[in-house]
Amino acid sequence: MSTRDAQTAAKDWLARIIALPLPGRVRIMNVCGGHERSISMAGLRRALPAEIELIPGPGCPVCVCPEEDVHAAIQLALRKDVIVVAFGDMLRVPANGPRREPRSLMQAHAAGGDVRPIASPREAARIARANPGREVVFFAAGFETTTAPVAALIAEGPPPNLTVLLSARLTWPAVEMLLAGEEAGFDALIAPGHVATIMGPDQWRFVPEGHGIPAAVAGFEPDSLLAAIHSVLRQHLERRAFLDNCYTRVAQPDGNPTARRLMEATFDVVDANWRGIGVIPRSGFAFRPELAHLDAARRFETTVGVARKGAGEMPPGCDCARVVLGKIYPNQCVLFGRACTPREPIGPCMVSDEGACRIWWASGARQAARDAAPARY
Repeated sequence: MSTRDAQTAAKDWLARIIALPLPGRVRIMNVCGGHERSISMAGLRRALPAEIELIPGPGCPVCVCPEEDVHAAIQLALRKDVIVVAFGDMLRVPANGPRREPRSLMQAHAAGGDVRPIASPREAARIARANPGREVVFFAAGFETTTAPVAALIAEGPPPNLTVLLSARLTWPAVEMLLAGEEAGFDALIAPGHVATIMGPDQWRFVPEGHGIPAAVAGFEPDSLLAAIHSVLRQHLERRAFLDNCYTRVAQPDGNPTARRLMEATFDVVDANWRGIGVIPRSGFAFRPELAHLDAARRFETTVGVARKGAGEMPPGCDCARVVLGKIYPNQCVLFGRACTPREPIGPCMVSDEGACRIWWASGARQAARDAAPARY
């Protein structure tokens, strides 16, 4: 679809949404951080009717990466025989600890550690091959879309000096946890299109079929997002819930079978900790027993420091966990725009480009909300 056609389609979907006879507030959660970025940057909240409330959800892997994993990566980076590589967002994620010690990978680098940002798992392999006399640890945090390339790296045969500090999560269990609670906090769901390209859209059928909540898979352009919003609103009005795929040009019914096969051959699905949230059943990936030698946590025994103050928690005063779960909006955190800014982030949601706090800041929200009603950014 050309840019002009996409703009025309977006205007058409917006007109259809405005024409809907909405009886009152409808809360729609968008799971993906990429969706939140597109919604905010395109100004969709301001364009949509006031009855429609778009809620950022748990789609930021950097934000939920366990604090103890960040701390372990920092300790590894301070070893002279180790190079730590990670996707760029992870370098600024704060761990808890005394100010006299490095509390992020970037600070560990400033303290003399060898920390390098990478854009793909293959870069980790390239760095390992270029440094055969040193251990290279790939700090791999992410959801399904970044976990699949990690599995491909393993399938290709990594260099013997490369191990992985794995902090990978599945997206859907966090939504299932919200729906299983006393109050889900939303009336409809926009499911992440990039995850659906890997796992298939059907992974999200549990939302309408198990909980009676409308759901639609969306891409990242305004036309796809607005089509998905229109779909769930129609479902809500007609009191019927089903899964609608509004990203058919990319998200195919079977997803990516090759990627799923590689992931199943490489990882087991296990209970996993989400920062500030706790353990969510069957929400994480771990190396299969036959591949345990590739696990950096085992090779380097990175369990040191678990008894330190604040281990595993969000930083003091940080409300990132409630932001991630859609319980509050970013500017309803008391630290937002005051103590916590992109230049000096306190919580992980202000670090990542997929973090709702960072996205809202970039979209123009620069101050904490003065009352319970969030601004429409």
